[in-house]
Amino acid sequence: MPTPDLAVASRMAAQIQHWEAEGDQRAVFLSCYLLMTSNIISEIDHQEFHDSAWVSRLMERFAEYYFVALEEYEREPSSAPAVWHSAHDISCAPHTLALQKLMAGVNAHINYDLVLSLVDLLEPEWEDLEADQRTARYNDHCHVNAVIGRTIDAVQDQVLDPVMPIVVLIDELLGPVDENLVSHLIAHWRETVWRDTMQLLETNLPTERTRLIHQIEQAALRTARLIG
Repeated sequence: MPTPDLAVASRMAAQIQHWEAEGDQRAVFLSCYLLMTSNIISEIDHQEFHDSAWVSRLMERFAEYYFVALEEYEREPSSAPAVWHSAHDISCAPHTLALQKLMAGVNAHINYDLVLSLVDLLEPEWEDLEADQRTARYNDHCHVNAVIGRTIDAVQDQVLDPVMPIVVLIDELLGPVDENLVSHLIAHWRETVWRDTMQLLETNLPTERTRLIHQIEQAALRTARLIG
């Protein structure tokens, strides 16, 4: 029986295969997501995180948010979270570039799903964690940035170049500059995600939490509009 980590990767691969057969451009983001996931699994296997078991649980919960939103969008687009409704619409639109399709998914998954995933895992344990344990959770969160940075070249070569050849020219002209810009942007988003997560953990008021989540989603929607 496959481990939960490998089951997540297998589910992604099966969905990509289905979408590629159908010519569905949502495969662009998911192919990127699979590359990132595979590299994180490798880091887990090599014990590169402070708490590999926690990172594994986070990765699984993170993927659940993606697939639940996808199922909701497939059943009835308006039932999906608004930021995912926007991301799927951008990805399905014939006139949008592959880079837009990719970044729309990255935006929704990091700037919305990741906050909720972190809260789900951190909330039950946060009050009982010592300061050094909290720091270790944050450091594991930050270590993922390094994995993303190392994966960006592969995303360009394997995902974007085949469907968007102009990226090859950009890469030749700019060298590592364009990859560094994307890496820094995602790292900035993930730092904002951690700050938003801390805000949510600091409040027990349901109305305040609802307000903060709405605020987070609206910020992600503004970014989606810029992308699209």
